[in-house]
Amino acid sequence: MRLPYELGDEYRLALRDGSTVEAMHALTVSELPRLRAWEPWAAADQTLASAQSYAAFTAASYEQGASLPTVIMHGRDAVGSASLRLDRYAGIGELGFWIAAAHEGRGVVTRACEALIKEAHSEGLARIEIRTAVMNTRSRAVAERLGFLHEGTLRSALPLNPRRADVALYGLVLAVGDGAHHP
Repeated sequence: MRLPYELGDEYRLALRDGSTVEAMHALTVSELPRLRAWEPWAAADQTLASAQSYAAFTAASYEQGASLPTVIMHGRDAVGSASLRLDRYAGIGELGFWIAAAHEGRGVVTRACEALIKEAHSEGLARIEIRTAVMNTRSRAVAERLGFLHEGTLRSALPLNPRRADVALYGLVLAVGDGAHHP
């Protein structure tokens, strides 16, 4: 995928790297109450040092071909995140995403995920998954708009301090292999 990738309406995907650390840290801190409702990683202290550490991790993962971490930009501002984790051995990708409340409801996350799905297809992946808390209706709606099928519920699979949440598992088959079952 060539980055930046234009999504329309002044939105684009850019590589999440060292140059985006401060902007993503500030955005994460500002959205923390919302993120903590759905993301286990958000429970930890969100320091600039932890953001730098995460950026180094994602950069290494990107360099190894194991992920495509992107920042959703609007103009010059970071407004969210969309990533594709790649398990090349199994031929499976996993989408993760979030966007600032002020930018919800504009189709931006859906367009970002469509771009990442195209990239997964071009990389030869056979399947993509989205895992989200059962009660996260906005993320579930994104999965359904993208044509993912709800394949099951993983009970108590998501640690959201102080409770655990069930996880809705969505799948999208990109390539049909021999012996695969498709509805």
